[in-house]
Amino acid sequence: MTSEELIAWRNSLRDAGLSTKTIGDKYLAAIRAVMTWAFDEHRLPANPMASVRQKIAKSVRLRERGYTTTEAKRILDAALSYRPAEVSNPSNRESPHITSAKRWLPLLCAFSGARPAEIAQLRKKDIREEDRRWILRITPEAGSVKTGEFRDVPLHRQVIELGFIDFVKGAADGALFHRATDPKKFLSSAQNTAGRVATWLNASGLVPENVQPHYGWRHRFKTQGRELGVSDRVLDAIQGHPGKKAADDYGDVTIAAKLRLIDALPDYELDILRNARTKA
Repeated sequence: MTSEELIAWRNSLRDAGLSTKTIGDKYLAAIRAVMTWAFDEHRLPANPMASVRQKIAKSVRLRERGYTTTEAKRILDAALSYRPAEVSNPSNRESPHITSAKRWLPLLCAFSGARPAEIAQLRKKDIREEDRRWILRITPEAGSVKTGEFRDVPLHRQVIELGFIDFVKGAADGALFHRATDPKKFLSSAQNTAGRVATWLNASGLVPENVQPHYGWRHRFKTQGRELGVSDRVLDAIQGHPGKKAADDYGDVTIAAKLRLIDALPDYELDILRNARTKA
């Protein structure tokens, strides 16, 4: 295979409508890895990918990537009041795990800034009380963590007020939001759950254009933290972003440091709470 043939193939992908980012980051990257290995192992006299590149077109962004407060409130109200559709055939009934995920994933993502699959993989034993505070542990043991390291995230008071701890206490042992019992299937099951919730959110019409249904929370969380004057080191520790500097590897971001941010995050003025107080 020659460089000319690879360039022609790259151009055919572009003509087929694939984005320059997809072509460069997925297709060309995969071929480049194989060709580089073959060249390094003396299987090829030259690397035909050495001169094949794909310039990535700069994406146009028309708004912020995170949810606004109004958008966030609408999604949380829809999630917390969610009820699955009634069906006559029991085999078509939505799994209780998916119903629970639609109710709780948006709220947990909103107050943790975590990746969706990290929340979807939570097990009952990953939620614990420590020094009169509730903590959730995100751990690769439950599925996957991008950094490969566990992290503890304190729960916000509104998460508790809305009944998440009661839900956890009433749940069976094992995963909260999927049915897998084989650890080898934890990750794929959590990803499937997160995907089901994202599909539901998109279909609801509540997710703005150019905002990703789950990652809109990660962006919003980072923005809120910066508005509160919290250092990126603390934000990264909560959200599971790797440190950007060598100095970030020194010292620990403690639960106490994380609590200062979590406790400073404002409650959402939700209709579901307002209606409950009115009835009371």
